[in-house]
Amino acid sequence: MKLNHTFLALMAAGLCSLPPAAFAQTAKDFEDMRNELKALRAELNALKAQAPAAAPAASASGWNDRIEAVELKQKDAVVLGDIPGSFRLPGSETSIRIYGFAEANMVKDFKGTAPGDTFTNLMEQPLGSSKSGKTSLTAQTSRFGFETSTPTAVGTFNTKIEADFYAYCGAECNRNRLRLRHAYGEYAGWLIGQTWSTFMDTDNLPETVDFNGPPGATFRRPTQIRYTYNNPSLAKFQFAVEEPTDGARSPNLVARVDKAYDWGNVNARLLSHEQRVSGVSKRGTGFGLGAGYKITGTTTLMAQYTRLDGDGDGAYLVGTNYPVLDGGTVRLDKSHGLVLGLSNVFSEKLRGTVSLGLVRSRNHLGDAYVNAYGAEGNHKLYQWHAGMYYLPIKNVELGGELIGGRRTTFDGQQGDMLRLNLQARYLFN
Repeated sequence: MKLNHTFLALMAAGLCSLPPAAFAQTAKDFEDMRNELKALRAELNALKAQAPAAAPAASASGWNDRIEAVELKQKDAVVLGDIPGSFRLPGSETSIRIYGFAEANMVKDFKGTAPGDTFTNLMEQPLGSSKSGKTSLTAQTSRFGFETSTPTAVGTFNTKIEADFYAYCGAECNRNRLRLRHAYGEYAGWLIGQTWSTFMDTDNLPETVDFNGPPGATFRRPTQIRYTYNNPSLAKFQFAVEEPTDGARSPNLVARVDKAYDWGNVNARLLSHEQRVSGVSKRGTGFGLGAGYKITGTTTLMAQYTRLDGDGDGAYLVGTNYPVLDGGTVRLDKSHGLVLGLSNVFSEKLRGTVSLGLVRSRNHLGDAYVNAYGAEGNHKLYQWHAGMYYLPIKNVELGGELIGGRRTTFDGQQGDMLRLNLQARYLFN
């Protein structure tokens, strides 16, 4: 809770320090003031170049009075920043953007409800035939954040802090508490802090109304040190040292290459990660491929494939089984994950996406992993989403999505999921 209180205090102090004009003035007011300040600086520079020491005293006094008046005006003004939706305080080169949304979800399960989460959790879907689904409502995924950008001699220095209210606190627990999502600084190709894993393919992850999305992809926000080298004519290369998996001692290592084209994008990713169970350690590997293809100006096809040796966090490949200790040996679930998505923007007010996520364990009944893990471990998962967003007015999004899926265990038992997720989201900036 200490971190939560500190974070809230910093946010409150930052917001309270902004003058009323920061919220009352329009974008045109900001731009007019910015242009006036630029014109004044240019005029002053020109005057200084004309030997100001030789200027008449009265003229110099007049200029000083004008300068003082504009400087006073500056103190009451906030001008537009260099990133969309941002502003700059007088005398500062740092652009600041405050953003976020209030969001409410209603989820109706038509079959059994997986424990421990409001949103999809196919890995723990109840087995057998079940019609005991329930209806859940939550606003805990509402979020807020701010980002900054400061120009320097060798590029911009960027920071970001973002939080929501969906912190995990155990099965069947009310998550309603502050959770840090992103907190990092970025400068000259280096990123240090917490954000999406370098192994995660955010470019080709289909949009879903459901907060968790389909299994089969990476969904992790570790603390990391990342270096990016971008050569537009060749490719973008990234190398990262990431926070260890739960219980491990050695950091995870990631290498990645991305290439953008007029028709879309492709990427390849490599991962080396330590898994530790009851003090026994084993190093696993991961490999990923992703691609996006623009079928038309409004329609995009997305795909990503991930192969992973089991993950104790269940986040480098959502849906893989956890590592287990078999005697003195750590056994890792060797899994494949695939996510496909097709999105289309029908108009400025309507967009939709269909997606499919698949996870399959390469282990089988009778092998060492299954014997150690148990026959009710997940052998196959598939989950589909069909959703749309409608924007009735500016900054308001209404979402609806139907979701279905099936869990199959190593011994052939099955659990089916079918649910409806309705959402209202109110965005600011």
